[in-house]
Amino acid sequence: MKLGFFTMPIHPLDKDWRQSLAEDREAFLLADELGFNEAYVGEHVTDKAENITSCVTFLAWIAAATKQIKLGTGTVNMPNTHPATVAATIAMLDHMLDGRFIFGISPGGLLSDAELFGNLDFNRNEMFLEAINQVLGIWSGEPPYNLQGKYWTVSTQRTQIKEIGQGYIPRPLQRPHPPIVVTAVAPFSKGVTEAAIRGWDPISANFLMPAWVKSHWPKYVEGCERGGRPADPANWRVAKSVFVADDAATAKAYATDPNGPYVNYYRSLFTKLKKNGRIELFKTRRDQPDDEVTLEMICDKLIIYGTPDSVADQLLAFQNDVGTFGTLLYAGKDWKDRELGRRSMILTAEKVLPLVNAGSPRQARAAE
Repeated sequence: MKLGFFTMPIHPLDKDWRQSLAEDREAFLLADELGFNEAYVGEHVTDKAENITSCVTFLAWIAAATKQIKLGTGTVNMPNTHPATVAATIAMLDHMLDGRFIFGISPGGLLSDAELFGNLDFNRNEMFLEAINQVLGIWSGEPPYNLQGKYWTVSTQRTQIKEIGQGYIPRPLQRPHPPIVVTAVAPFSKGVTEAAIRGWDPISANFLMPAWVKSHWPKYVEGCERGGRPADPANWRVAKSVFVADDAATAKAYATDPNGPYVNYYRSLFTKLKKNGRIELFKTRRDQPDDEVTLEMICDKLIIYGTPDSVADQLLAFQNDVGTFGTLLYAGKDWKDRELGRRSMILTAEKVLPLVNAGSPRQARAAE
């Protein structure tokens, strides 16, 4: 199993924006130093808690400060931006990172963003498909492009001056394009199947109950079979809320604090998803009554915390439940306590991951 990083992020509403951005940046640089394989950041324009408004801008900010880690958009909300803008900025970012880039895409799930950009009442899945098809069409095509869609048109036919390069949209360094990943949220996601057919890979969200995470693998297998490629568990990424401390008491206190970053994270998501009629994501079974879904239950089921040995055992049990996956994405949280936040990432990389890959703490000690 490889180790990656994924953050939305969610910060306290009254936190100084400069501080939260600086801490988010530090978390990515720490992940790079610790040998995390890849790291993703999300974006929202109309959320005071999820206050990174552009994942592309954030990654451009840290690109030169990282050395080996692959950086990914997690995700570009495709209906909210013109496909030509996405194609051009992603191409530049891929060059800035010397190909250390992964292109994460989605229809976008924040309804206030959809309202802001005027697509709240549109078919955003349809918009998403048109947008990514046009991005890929730009990268594989030649100017003046002439891509006609229901929502967007891409053309430089009237203004192209070929001999000086006017009317040309740049292509990414990686050919034919950077690896594409999609976030998988819905149980038994049809989107995972469609993505796999096209050669894209899934990230299962860290706010899904294990039963719904487990449901993604068969859908991925189905898509790979239809796309004529092997379904390799190494290509399946699963995000998980993990907190590791040197002692069990500290881990429990920080991870379960009602005013702490882990509980606040799920309080924010629970409020949004309940309001939007998507409480099913937090259910342990589809026929579970809504009133059984509480914040306490959600945190108890979805937050893994403890000492390195304990966390390794919990992760192995989780993997035994949902199936083998290739990359564990450590879900970044606000650093209410900077030292504990850093220490958790360090312990995950240096202690937990080797134990998981050894099969259990007991087996790891026996091999020493």
